[in-house]
Amino acid sequence: MPPRSPLPARHGLDAARLRTPDRDRATPDPWPTMGAWLRHRLPEHVDVPGMLAQERFVDEDGRALRDDDPYAPARYVWFHRDLRDEPVVPGTIHVVHRDERLVVVDKPPFLSTIPRGGHVMQSVVVRLRAELGLPELSPLHRLDRVTSGLLMLATEQRWRGAYQSAFERRAVDKTYRALAPLRADLGLPVVVRDHIRKERGTWCAEVVPGAPVNAETLVELEREVDGGETAGRVEAGEVGAADRFAVYRLTPRTGRTHQLRLHLAGLGIPIVGDPLYPVVRDVPVDHFRHPLQLLAAEVAFTDPVDGRRREFRSVRSLPLSAEG
Repeated sequence: MPPRSPLPARHGLDAARLRTPDRDRATPDPWPTMGAWLRHRLPEHVDVPGMLAQERFVDEDGRALRDDDPYAPARYVWFHRDLRDEPVVPGTIHVVHRDERLVVVDKPPFLSTIPRGGHVMQSVVVRLRAELGLPELSPLHRLDRVTSGLLMLATEQRWRGAYQSAFERRAVDKTYRALAPLRADLGLPVVVRDHIRKERGTWCAEVVPGAPVNAETLVELEREVDGGETAGRVEAGEVGAADRFAVYRLTPRTGRTHQLRLHLAGLGIPIVGDPLYPVVRDVPVDHFRHPLQLLAAEVAFTDPVDGRRREFRSVRSLPLSAEG
């Protein structure tokens, strides 16, 4: 196990950690200085000389590294990365429940669950670590950035394993609701079973015909939507004035990436506002006007720590607004 970081978290983010390679008898000192190794190790766009001058790299004792410090093998180095400016995601993170072990929130659309890629400060984890004063807060499952609704997080690392194992055992019941076109000829309820595959680095998942089933969703019609509820979508030009819509109740029995979105699109009822299914649309990352009409609405489980039955419900309802 690496030693604990000598740098405190910043903006809810732990410091990045690097380690020099173990000593190689053939080339015991491949770099003359620690500065030379850092310039080799980090991408060219990182201003290593500037960061060294600002004493932003530290060793295990918290001592600032100098550019001319002799290179040493098997040595840990910590630093905080520079963060890019990010557009502020509108909407409120509603705290539905909080206790010693769990925080359950209702997240708005367009907010990432974890810091990733271009979404760091604008993520649930980073924002709530700072707002709630919980530096070890971590998610127990994921929601797509464009999906709204309930998200469970552990307050400390010591609680994470018990709850995460409940998700892995499929011992957590999750219910979603989606706004999508109404198909009078679609026989519901129906259970969609297929094999979903998503390649790393690709935007869309795909159904693989003939492959063993790894994704299953129960789809039920909950109610037809009054025309007035979708007026805003009609004005936006995303749906036709004669289109009919419904709210569908979705019960996933597996948790594949984009599973619900892909299953509804496959039934001919793609979720309103979906930028990927059935057709990929070029939507700017800071375009928050038309949220995906998919809501993680309910979650229920038996608490693996104290055995209590837990049930939580979203404070949001469909159709979702741009303000989340």
